[in-house]
Amino acid sequence: MLAAVAVGALAAPLAAQQASPAEPPAASGQTDPAEPIIPDSQFEEALPPLDPELNRPLEPIEGLDENAISATPFPPVPGPVEEAPLGDPALSEPLPPLSTFRTEPIQDVAADADEGGEPAPVRYTYVVEGLDEVDLEGRFRDLSALEDADGEAVNGAMIAARAEEDEQLAVRLLRSEGYYDAVATSSIAQLPDQPGRVVVTLTAAAGNRYSFGDIRITGPATEPPSLPRAALTLESGHPIVAEEVEAAEANVALRLPQQGYPFPEIGLRDIELDPATRLGAYTLPLDPGPRASFRGIQTEGDAVFDTDHIDLLARFNQGELYDRRLVDDLREAMVSTRLFNSVSAEPVRTGETAPDGTEYVDVLVRQTHGPARSIDGSIGYNTGEGLRAEVAWEHRNFFPPEGGIRIAAIGGTQEQSANFRYRRNNWRRRDQALIAQIEAGRRNYDAYRAYTARLAGTVARESTPIWQKRWTYAFGAELLATNEALDARGQSAPSETYFIGGVFGQVGYDRSNNLLDATRGYRLLARINPEASLNDGADFYVRGLIEGSAYYPIGDFVIAGRVRFGSITGIARDALAPSRRFYAGGGGSVRGFGFQELGPRQILPNPDFDPADPEAEPPTISVPLGGRSLNEFAIEGRYRFGDYGVVAFVDAGQVYEGQYPRLSDLRFGVGVGGRLYTSFGPIRVDVATPINRREGESRISLYISIGQAF
Repeated sequence: MLAAVAVGALAAPLAAQQASPAEPPAASGQTDPAEPIIPDSQFEEALPPLDPELNRPLEPIEGLDENAISATPFPPVPGPVEEAPLGDPALSEPLPPLSTFRTEPIQDVAADADEGGEPAPVRYTYVVEGLDEVDLEGRFRDLSALEDADGEAVNGAMIAARAEEDEQLAVRLLRSEGYYDAVATSSIAQLPDQPGRVVVTLTAAAGNRYSFGDIRITGPATEPPSLPRAALTLESGHPIVAEEVEAAEANVALRLPQQGYPFPEIGLRDIELDPATRLGAYTLPLDPGPRASFRGIQTEGDAVFDTDHIDLLARFNQGELYDRRLVDDLREAMVSTRLFNSVSAEPVRTGETAPDGTEYVDVLVRQTHGPARSIDGSIGYNTGEGLRAEVAWEHRNFFPPEGGIRIAAIGGTQEQSANFRYRRNNWRRRDQALIAQIEAGRRNYDAYRAYTARLAGTVARESTPIWQKRWTYAFGAELLATNEALDARGQSAPSETYFIGGVFGQVGYDRSNNLLDATRGYRLLARINPEASLNDGADFYVRGLIEGSAYYPIGDFVIAGRVRFGSITGIARDALAPSRRFYAGGGGSVRGFGFQELGPRQILPNPDFDPADPEAEPPTISVPLGGRSLNEFAIEGRYRFGDYGVVAFVDAGQVYEGQYPRLSDLRFGVGVGGRLYTSFGPIRVDVATPINRREGESRISLYISIGQAF
């Protein structure tokens, strides 16, 4: 044992010597280090002999029970023994910064638990600092995770997680407004003596705000070259606001297809910030694609219209510079027919060069057939007209393309009729309709009772809520056979039969901003209607009508006014069929009065008068006679708040026996109304009363309809 130790003691310095670097040669008079210090034989003789006892077996330990050792087994090792790694890899990872550590007060769950054993929620108050100075606190709170939780969380860890989300939100909002150096931190503090209640404080520092420096658009040139830059509505010196940047880039993508470039490709913007000047150099890569012009129409899918009819609907011609607005207009025109489940229109390249050097593109229309049949109905009520309900069945494409038929029935307290109508939309030109009607019915108004059959044909260009047009017109002809009596009850006056034929023409000019709810602008309408009437003899006369309305906004308040003048020349009033005379009064005329109530009147015996019971019915009735001229005036004050509105109005008007209207004996009605504004127009409810009410006139009149009175 001792010899082994000695050998080891010597070997160590040797090893150290061999491992050490070479030393310089010894100075003169010293031993050469390359020679051994002593000879090997001398070294071996100096080693002591090994002790023979080292090879003897060990003696047994006295008193040790070998059976006890063998009877005590070692516990088994569960599973295979794996070598442990030399070190945890996590120990080599960098430590997280101290700012990310959060300390939360430890809640006494046992003390805060309710009787059911569930821990009580943690309630918190949220304080936001630093965002109000840059007008972002309102937007932040609208999006905040902590604000959305209404001051309550399951535990402190949830509050901490939401606070971290809000820190990131605050920084994103600040950077979206140009504060690229922004930072935000949050803290959570326990309220003293209030277990389960904390204060969360988010502090944001906006830092410096960056503005646009140089603004450049790179890529191929356009014609004119200034087109992309004019569409990119960003200016040097203005703050870098993300919303404005996105809007400006979207405007480029919108404007280029409107001015001859249907396939622009906008690259990823680059904004290089300079902390020294607090300016950002903005660069937008743009490939405008080829400059293009229209060539023709292509179609695919379950076709409703062929290319000829689609070409009739299109407002562009071959060779015109491409404009995306005209393509959108074509798609909307097809949607408005209500014949499609889906329809789209988009440009496709042809590779063909036009004479002006642009590339021809076709418009590809994809269409899917939709239902053409529908059933609709309406119901309304007016004082003087009573209840009126209409139900109709329609097939909008019975005679393709767009040749529809409609069968309708009207039932009401004063009107019952049936109507068949053929209508071909977009006949020969866009937005022009050909209409043919046959109708028969009974009308039982205060002014007259009539049984009428009518045949009419019309060519019209009309406005609709979707397609409001500046100029509109209508012209056509009609034939009537009507049996009429002045007494609506049909017993006091003999009926007469009239055969009437005539033509008519109408033109309108509309500069208002909305068909059903105009708030600015004006409208004009003129109609002329020459007619011939056969009764006892032949009479020829001309009916004329002029009206206009104007709208002037003052904030949320609108002043609206209307005037109407009518005249019938060439025939005496009593020779006219009662249904062809002018009448006034009602919801579309002079409110406050019943339908057809204004104008000259005639006293007739009451056929329902019972001498045995004179209190039940009066002995006479007053019947409106109508007239050959009329005038009407109206002024309204409309105030809207949200989806509701109120209206105050004054109406005036009168009907005269002479052929030209006068301003004498005007009757006035005043009233108020309410409006419920919907996506398709306002629902109108008006209540009116006549001024200087006369005998037989109602004290209150009620009008309900869709759309403003005018």
